[in-house]
Amino acid sequence: MSGEIVCPGDKSISQRILLIGSILNCDMEIDGFLDSADPNSTLNALNEIGASIKKEQEKVFLNKRNIPFHEPINDLDLGNSGTGARLILGLISGLGLRSKLVGDSSLSKRPMLRVIKPLIQMGAKIDSSKGTLPIFTIDSEITNNFKYEMPIASAQVKSCLLLAAIAAEKNIKIIEPKTTRDHTERMIDYFGGDINFGKKENIGEIDYKFNNLIPKDSYKVPGDFSSATFIIVATLISSHSEVLIRNVGLNKTRIGLLKVLKLMGANIQITNQKLESNEEVGDIIVKSSKLSGIDVPEHIIPNIIDEIPILSIAAAFANGVTKISNASELRVKESDRLNAISSGFSKLNINHEIFQDGINITGTIEKIEPKEIIDSFDDHRIAMSFLVAGIKSKKGISVKNCKNIETSFPNFRNIMNSLGMKIDEKN
Repeated sequence: MSGEIVCPGDKSISQRILLIGSILNCDMEIDGFLDSADPNSTLNALNEIGASIKKEQEKVFLNKRNIPFHEPINDLDLGNSGTGARLILGLISGLGLRSKLVGDSSLSKRPMLRVIKPLIQMGAKIDSSKGTLPIFTIDSEITNNFKYEMPIASAQVKSCLLLAAIAAEKNIKIIEPKTTRDHTERMIDYFGGDINFGKKENIGEIDYKFNNLIPKDSYKVPGDFSSATFIIVATLISSHSEVLIRNVGLNKTRIGLLKVLKLMGANIQITNQKLESNEEVGDIIVKSSKLSGIDVPEHIIPNIIDEIPILSIAAAFANGVTKISNASELRVKESDRLNAISSGFSKLNINHEIFQDGINITGTIEKIEPKEIIDSFDDHRIAMSFLVAGIKSKKGISVKNCKNIETSFPNFRNIMNSLGMKIDEKN
């Protein structure tokens, strides 16, 4: 693999700027928005409650409204987006709107009690018979100075509660057991919000005091590090390869995988670092590397949870054993990702041992020969990860149910093929 590409826009940030931008109720141009299924589901749901958001080519425009928000006539369909569902639930609860949130069959199985319970403690009135979608919001009255100690580290829970407080014009303090991605906090800070956040003895404390956010006329979304990881690992495991990935978001709460890969021996360099819209951005140069298995540090797992599928592929072609633990969160993603990884490895004859909260992977430096077609379990990250594994296969790898890739990385096939991979239409 060789070449140079611009990293697609960050999915998490694309969704957050739509939510906070709608609260700002101003004219704003968003550059770098990820035009994929998940952010578009959030965009459409926000328009259902009164936002005025339009897409034109590669830009998104938010428009000022006379009436900022109203109760929706239709159900709010979040498609496959867990981030969209959890975050907009916080916004709607803070606004006190009546609504019904729905999603596709996969999203409708994902746990929502982790946001429902603290929202109810805040004063929201929510009905969900099974703790999953569909979710009904009724009239809510959010309390002031709510304090919440999160039982598990989750950026989505944290962001949901912050959005509820902002929308309700209330103060809130959140304590997380381990620091998670801080895009929401950075965005609030960028728009002049009174928020303190940081790290103290590995405990994240976020203190938000309500004040009117200051509108701005533009916002630039950085490239999605999670998307870049597929290119990074593909380059590392390919022979005689070098790739330059431009405009990658380098938020310290997101790039834990770089630390892990470097511990494994990866040849990765970062250049042209700068700050844009309060997010760190830079270019990444990756070269083919001989990787070695490691015990992945447990404290880093919350910040690489979305990248573990592609990390597993790197581990599969490293020398020695890679041990991943403290990752039970993988069981409640778009699929049971631990099971999905194990299933794929069984078909690739990759030695591994799966646990309730992790997996041990014994790597091979030999080319593999799959026994049968890999099932993505309708999970975009599983699909992309095993397509990348095809680089190390004698005859390639077939992965079924790959349309889900559209939720996060719509140009995946074209970008990877432009760098030297061979992904055909069947995938």
